[in-house]
Amino acid sequence: MKFNFILLKQISVLSALFGAMSGFVTLFPFLGIISFIFVLCLIAPIVVWLLIKYNCIAESSAQDGILIGAIAGFVGYLAFSIIYVPVSIIIIKIFNYSANVGVGILLNNANLFLLLITSIFLGVVGATLNAFTGFLTFYVIEFVNSLKK
Repeated sequence: MKFNFILLKQISVLSALFGAMSGFVTLFPFLGIISFIFVLCLIAPIVVWLLIKYNCIAESSAQDGILIGAIAGFVGYLAFSIIYVPVSIIIIKIFNYSANVGVGILLNNANLFLLLITSIFLGVVGATLNAFTGFLTFYVIEFVNSLKK
């Protein structure tokens, strides 16, 4: 894949949009776990699918899927953190309520440095998992296309 700023911008905007939406959905108690798993694992397949559907990228190789997945996972988790952490802290401080007890304790008692390090670490975990699911997405697309031929 040739380095393309427009494609990088499209990947970043799509993944940030999905990450921010997941940040809001995670605030709800029963949907939070599903939304968090979506952020960590499933942003890349949706971004790859949308980019292929609207002809932003050609169905090229699994290496492209790994790169797109890693970018989408990291940016998506950072957007998730930007939305989820401040809103969750406000809800904890004002209403004394947390959708996730362990996360509530961390957010209520942690300093800014610890929150930043945790967000970056989980962003790298999200990038790794989304790189794998992006690879699988391209692999499945190539497999289906080879069956059609």
